Amino acid sequence: MTDAQTLAPAAEEATELLRFATAGSVDDGKSTLIGRLLFDTKTLFEDQWESVEAVSAGRGDEYTDFALLTDGLRSEREQGITIDVAYRYFATPQRKFIIADTPGHIQYTRNMVTGASTADLALILVDARKGLVEQSRRHAFLCSLLRVPHMVLCVNKMDLVDYDEDVFKQIEKDFTAFATKLEVPDLTVVPISALKGDNVVSRSERMSWYEGPSLLHHLEKVHIASDRNLVDVRFPVQYVIRPHSGDHHDYRGYAGQVASGVMKPGDEVMVLPSGFTSRIASIDTADGPVEQAFPPLSVTVRLEDELDVSRGDMLCRPQNQPRASQDVEALVCWMDESRPLRLRGKYAIKQTTSDVRAIVKDVQYQLDINTLHRDESVNELKLNEIGRVKLRTTKPLLCDDYRRNRTTGGFIVVDESDNRTVGAGIIV
Repeated sequence: MTDAQTLAPAAEEATELLRFATAGSVDDGKSTLIGRLLFDTKTLFEDQWESVEAVSAGRGDEYTDFALLTDGLRSEREQGITIDVAYRYFATPQRKFIIADTPGHIQYTRNMVTGASTADLALILVDARKGLVEQSRRHAFLCSLLRVPHMVLCVNKMDLVDYDEDVFKQIEKDFTAFATKLEVPDLTVVPISALKGDNVVSRSERMSWYEGPSLLHHLEKVHIASDRNLVDVRFPVQYVIRPHSGDHHDYRGYAGQVASGVMKPGDEVMVLPSGFTSRIASIDTADGPVEQAFPPLSVTVRLEDELDVSRGDMLCRPQNQPRASQDVEALVCWMDESRPLRLRGKYAIKQTTSDVRAIVKDVQYQLDINTLHRDESVNELKLNEIGRVKLRTTKPLLCDDYRRNRTTGGFIVVDESDNRTVGAGIIV
């Protein structure tokens, strides 16, 4: 039996947390849907609900506006839009959830990329009256690019089309046809009314023609344990623990978060970039030693031999190593308003626990994420643009292709002059 097979029950327990990102065009009802989920799962405090009711009444709304639960900034409430990534938390007896409510506006593409980069599932909303629009396709493409394993299309505002099955079926057909051009491993389509609560938490009698699960039931049951890479052992070292006093002065451990794979005491591991090998003596957590470690556990690994290991190094299997290269090709989403990414530009790269400096050797093309057209005439990337670039780093990056490992295949770009994050990249 393989490590991945023996790990299945333990991984299932550890992955009771589901991260999902909402996406869609402006005014499709993302914030309203999240507000409805928070309300129907009884996650709200009484004073929160009273505040929302008061604001809704003060604006003259005929109904309580659930969107006010997530549009927390005053400017968002006044404009009736979402401009920042709002993280919300709720739980049911089956699972805990972290929601990233991302903006729908085209100028906030960078915010949407931020929210989706760590998501297990992308929830894309469309307005049943409008059908698929440019932003729907844009967000679906970005979620596919970011390798979000599961996608749910919510056809919202079904109450405004009299819960018409034909309207839903046409949108489902259009989106499914578009999704075949992308890499979408798992797609589910649900007709809902976030305002009325139809098919959000429980099945709606007003759409008896729909035979699938409610949205919350799908979120509770979608299988995410197998999405983790349990084959390639990757353990970026974040911190070396070596007490200098007390009873544990001879303790030497390497702390970090397991990026992928399964590690057990007795396993042979290699330290990169040095190439020295040893065996795992023990794996410790805040609650004591464990018999195995898998993503996304944070652990401290002790080795049988005293090796020179420091932050930025990586533990892996001797026969299964990441690529070590100073020449990296990546798709980069540019996030800086004031200065574009330029050819020959110099930046800092943060990848796992490693920090390196890099120069842009080539801007191969800028990708139009609406038409998927590649513009090869450009030599820079402006705010919210995505393009393929070649980087040369000052020291080798220990990396995998992003499609195989979202942790070791991703990085952020930092402007050294003011330490601002100006871009995010995925290694191809």
